[in-house]
Amino acid sequence: MKRLHKITVILLAFTLTFSSCDEQALLDLNVDQNAVTDMDMRFLFSLATLRIGGEYENTRANMLYAATMIQHTSSMAGYFSGDKYFYNAQYSGAYMETHYTGVMRLFSHVISRTADDPNEVNLNAAATILRIYDLHRMTDIYGDIPYFQAGKGLESEENWFPVYDNQRDIYLDMIDQLKIARDKFSPSARSLGAQDFLYEGNIDQWKRFTNSLLMRIAMRMSNVDAAKAREVFIEANTSGAFTSNADNGYIQYTVGPIGTNRNGLNDGYWNTYKYSRDCKISKTFMDWMIANDDPRLMIISGGLGNPEDPSTWNTDPAAQRGMPNGYNTTTMRTALPADQLADFDALVPAGQRAFSMLNLKYLDWEDPYKLITYAEVELMKAEASLKGWISSDANTHFANGVAAAINSWVDFDPSFARSADQINAYIAGRGFAAASAEDKLRLIGEEYWAATWLNDIESWSNWRRTGYPTLVPTQDPNRFEANEIPRRLRYWETEIGANPENYEAARARIGGDNLMTKMWWDGGN
Repeated sequence: MKRLHKITVILLAFTLTFSSCDEQALLDLNVDQNAVTDMDMRFLFSLATLRIGGEYENTRANMLYAATMIQHTSSMAGYFSGDKYFYNAQYSGAYMETHYTGVMRLFSHVISRTADDPNEVNLNAAATILRIYDLHRMTDIYGDIPYFQAGKGLESEENWFPVYDNQRDIYLDMIDQLKIARDKFSPSARSLGAQDFLYEGNIDQWKRFTNSLLMRIAMRMSNVDAAKAREVFIEANTSGAFTSNADNGYIQYTVGPIGTNRNGLNDGYWNTYKYSRDCKISKTFMDWMIANDDPRLMIISGGLGNPEDPSTWNTDPAAQRGMPNGYNTTTMRTALPADQLADFDALVPAGQRAFSMLNLKYLDWEDPYKLITYAEVELMKAEASLKGWISSDANTHFANGVAAAINSWVDFDPSFARSADQINAYIAGRGFAAASAEDKLRLIGEEYWAATWLNDIESWSNWRRTGYPTLVPTQDPNRFEANEIPRRLRYWETEIGANPENYEAARARIGGDNLMTKMWWDGGN
């Protein structure tokens, strides 16, 4: 009994001693003293920027779908879904899947944390602009999307199940937000510096980037709201867009690490995954370059042969041939003339080597990732001039745009330089000045198609708006909906179960979550 009392006293003393300690000190035992409690938001901005060009979604949305749909590339492999109009849920939803959980969340956090700091207006503005850039691409892929609540789940539980906003409302707000962000830039605020992988803190170039993006948005909506499009374009043009290739909107990557600081599109096409072993330059694009004596022919093409064995490469321009779109290894035999069929059969099971491969010189990890370029700006100005929006000369803008598109290839490899004589001869051969008004629109559309090689989501979006270049749909009998080039991709399927009410409202409003459903600027709801 005495022993029991002693134990009780000891325990009581221990309890009293323990309870008399500083409670906060006890709580502090659970605090990791080495954990980061604050961060320079420029580093999150850098990470968000790099993730725009991530491998997973760019391989799927840009390479496997858009590039083949727009007939830049072609493949007999079934996993290249775009030119056979197959539906692959993972590929179709990839951009939503990765960019809402990654890019949007990071940019939104940077914007929220810097909103009230006058010393961080440059960071706040740049984050806003790239967030809008990515949401613009997102809405052009899917139509109505979560926009006003996008990436804001950390701010409030009200944003955990975001509403899908109407595309028209999205477009009008993007315009407003871009103008506000553009006008925030200040030389007296802290510079973005080396954490800016586009312009290294040059705020004049950021303003020109913003105005160039506003021009793109204006053109996209021009068929459904011409008055607003005209107003936006003129204001952006007056404010000042790109003036040379030095302004080109590129994300600058290095050689790694994988998944963070490599050009993800090129990670898919070549370096890591080498999917370009299975895809080649489309016959549509190749024939167009050959017919027009395009000096980009042997920039785009790396020749015929095994891409992994340079000793097999045939780089004679006269030997180049594109792969017809929409065929598999069996049906391809029905699409080839006798001489090409013989070459194809001789190479089976590697029959794809009978067609021109992508040039590996622009598929390095550290090659630029295209967002928007001076060439596109000049071609949009040529169209704006034809529409009567601006008074400057359409012929000059067309020539500037084509020349800029060709000259920009030196940003990928010095060997891609072409002489002024070659470029001028090509431009003259296009016959823009003497063309009819409609034919001028065709020529602008074709050159925009050529200028946006590797930025195929943009190629596809501009084709949907203009109808140029003229593309003949493929006829695979196993297509998902129709033997027509899709007008959108379907939403990320996880949303059906995770956000059902808002998904269903969007599906009903747009007219069905289908590949052939047209979005607002394309003449839909």
